[in-house]
Amino acid sequence: MKQIQSVSIWYNGQMVVATLIKMTSTNDNLVDSATFYYALFVNANFVVAEGSIIMAGADYITYSSSSDSNEYAYQWGAAQLNLTLV
Repeated sequence: MKQIQSVSIWYNGQMVVATLIKMTSTNDNLVDSATFYYALFVNANFVVAEGSIIMAGADYITYSSSSDSNEYAYQWGAAQLNLTLV
Protein backbone atom coordinates (compact mmCIF):
# COMPACT_ATOMS: atom_id res chain seq x y z
CA MET A 1 0.00 0.00 0.00
CA LYS A 2 1.31 3.45 -0.92
CA GLN A 3 0.32 6.95 0.10
CA ILE A 4 -1.18 9.23 -2.56
CA GLN A 5 -1.87 12.92 -2.71
CA SER A 6 -5.38 13.38 -1.27
CA VAL A 7 -8.21 12.94 -3.74
CA SER A 8 -11.90 13.60 -3.06
CA ILE A 9 -14.28 10.80 -4.05
CA TRP A 10 -18.06 10.62 -3.94
CA TYR A 11 -18.94 7.61 -1.76
CA ASN A 12 -22.42 6.63 -0.59
CA GLY A 13 -23.82 10.14 -0.81
CA GLN A 14 -20.91 12.07 0.63
CA MET A 15 -17.45 13.27 -0.30
CA VAL A 16 -14.57 11.36 1.30
CA VAL A 17 -10.82 11.79 0.91
CA ALA A 18 -8.71 8.86 -0.26
CA THR A 19 -5.04 8.95 0.74
CA LEU A 20 -3.84 5.40 0.03
CA ILE A 21 -3.66 3.07 -2.98
CA LYS A 22 -3.10 -0.67 -3.07
CA MET A 23 -2.30 -2.50 -6.29
CA THR A 24 -2.19 -6.24 -6.82
CA SER A 25 -1.26 -8.15 -9.95
CA THR A 26 -4.21 -10.38 -10.80
CA ASN A 27 -2.89 -11.74 -14.11
CA ASP A 28 0.46 -11.61 -15.86
CA ASN A 29 0.84 -13.67 -19.02
CA LEU A 30 4.65 -13.25 -18.74
CA VAL A 31 4.78 -12.22 -22.40
CA ASP A 32 3.13 -8.90 -23.13
CA SER A 33 0.47 -7.88 -20.61
CA ALA A 34 -0.45 -7.75 -16.94
CA THR A 35 -3.70 -6.88 -15.20
CA PHE A 36 -3.70 -5.07 -11.88
CA TYR A 37 -6.49 -4.65 -9.33
CA TYR A 38 -6.36 -1.32 -7.53
CA ALA A 39 -8.18 0.03 -4.50
CA LEU A 40 -8.24 3.55 -3.07
CA PHE A 41 -8.54 3.84 0.69
CA VAL A 42 -9.53 6.52 3.20
CA ASN A 43 -7.61 4.50 5.80
CA ALA A 44 -6.12 1.02 5.82
CA ASN A 45 -9.56 -0.60 6.23
CA PHE A 46 -11.93 1.65 4.24
CA VAL A 47 -12.03 1.14 0.43
CA VAL A 48 -13.84 3.89 -1.50
CA ALA A 49 -12.97 3.03 -5.11
CA GLU A 50 -11.63 -0.03 -6.90
CA GLY A 51 -11.14 -1.46 -10.34
CA SER A 52 -8.71 -3.04 -12.78
CA ILE A 53 -6.19 -1.64 -15.24
CA ILE A 54 -4.22 -3.45 -17.94
CA MET A 55 -0.56 -2.84 -18.72
CA ALA A 56 0.71 -3.78 -22.19
CA GLY A 57 3.19 -2.81 -24.90
CA ALA A 58 6.22 -0.72 -24.01
CA ASP A 59 4.96 -0.25 -20.45
CA TYR A 60 4.91 -4.02 -19.93
CA ILE A 61 8.41 -4.42 -21.39
CA THR A 62 9.76 -1.76 -19.01
CA TYR A 63 7.86 -3.32 -16.08
CA SER A 64 9.10 -6.84 -16.78
CA SER A 65 12.72 -5.72 -17.07
CA SER A 66 12.67 -3.21 -14.20
CA SER A 67 15.00 -3.74 -11.24
CA ASP A 68 12.04 -2.74 -9.01
CA SER A 69 8.92 -3.92 -10.82
CA ASN A 70 6.68 -3.20 -7.82
CA GLU A 71 7.67 0.46 -7.72
CA TYR A 72 7.32 0.71 -11.50
CA ALA A 73 3.82 -0.82 -11.32
CA TYR A 74 2.74 1.67 -8.65
CA GLN A 75 4.15 4.62 -10.59
CA TRP A 76 2.48 3.42 -13.79
CA GLY A 77 -0.83 2.71 -12.06
CA ALA A 78 -0.90 6.09 -10.37
CA ALA A 79 -0.26 7.79 -13.72
CA GLN A 80 -3.07 5.79 -15.37
CA LEU A 81 -5.47 6.82 -12.60
CA ASN A 82 -4.29 10.45 -12.59
CA LEU A 83 -3.02 10.12 -9.03
CA THR A 84 0.22 11.31 -7.44
CA LEU A 85 2.25 9.08 -5.14
CA VAL A 86 3.80 10.86 -2.15
